[in-house]
Amino acid sequence: MVYGAGAGAVEALSGITLDIAAGEFVAVVGPSGCGKSTLLKLVTGLRRPSRGNILLQGRRVEGPRSDVGIVFQSPVLFPWRTVLDNVLLPIEVLKLPKARYRDRAMELLELVGLERFAAHYPAELSGGMQQRASIARALVQDAPVLIMDEPFGALDAMTREQMNLELQRIWQAQRKTVVFITHSIAEAVFLADRVVVMSPRPGRILEVIVNPMPRLRSLDDMLVPDFADQVRHVRSLLGGKGAEL
Repeated sequence: MVYGAGAGAVEALSGITLDIAAGEFVAVVGPSGCGKSTLLKLVTGLRRPSRGNILLQGRRVEGPRSDVGIVFQSPVLFPWRTVLDNVLLPIEVLKLPKARYRDRAMELLELVGLERFAAHYPAELSGGMQQRASIARALVQDAPVLIMDEPFGALDAMTREQMNLELQRIWQAQRKTVVFITHSIAEAVFLADRVVVMSPRPGRILEVIVNPMPRLRSLDDMLVPDFADQVRHVRSLLGGKGAEL
């Protein structure tokens, strides 16, 4: 992916080749500016690559698609809409029958522990609760792929840990294909089946690490030697800097 042209051109990504299996949880880590978010935009069809192809279930990605859900770092909830109406927003945008998806939206709010807050407004929720609502919104159209761009980066450490547990539980229940972008090495190792480590710009894949730790994982698993070894290995690939512990 190259932005601009001529002398001012910036090569954001170079030579990226990656296969992700259905139902797999893949985390992408790398230093700031390495092209992680650019990669997300390409996978979701928000941008088209300067060269190469992206295939989703055998079909070329050429623009935004209804079979991909997106969760951003900010929950991006409309303050004038209730939690339930925020979750149903993609259904309205896609012009799908809202009444048919209302029960699914309520089931997802129950899944993320917000069923009692369906009629509340975003300002009445904590930051973690708002992010859970945004995850439910990304799941409402039952897209098989979920793209998450540093969704917990703005949360405090304790809430972030709880959201990691919550996301793992949701993934176990839904088994979506998840591509999860993060600056946190520990978060990537805790959540992912595989960790993709990227180089500084232009972003290249340095290594794809298979995570042998069994599911389900608890916060105590962050204290075991295997976890520490994986975190240490990822950090060494990044030169000991460029990402959070």
